[in-house]
Amino acid sequence: MAKSVVPSPLERRILLEKQLDPAHALRIAEAYLAEERTVEALAFLRRADAGERLGAILAEAVAAGDAFLVREACSALGRSPTSTEWQVVAEAASTAGKLRYAEQAHRQHGRGEG
Repeated sequence: MAKSVVPSPLERRILLEKQLDPAHALRIAEAYLAEERTVEALAFLRRADAGERLGAILAEAVAAGDAFLVREACSALGRSPTSTEWQVVAEAASTAGKLRYAEQAHRQHGRGEG
């Protein structure tokens, strides 16, 4: 089995605590994404100022009904999910059988909050 190219948890923490070149941050984020570790990639995408890539992850999370990832991606973008996004998340989560996410999204949509 090939060694993972993503940093260890300790290396990750050290990298996030220091100044990181945006290009290096993007390479690390892409390594996480290649291993389908999206949540861990978000911090490095934010450091890389990769708003377009963060927006794409947000759109995928909304379509998949992943309320947790929607909240995390919006946080990385420096904003809250919109009421419309919560509505779409609720519908997608319900369709996918993700009942806890559906309930969360319905509640946030009803509050009109992120």
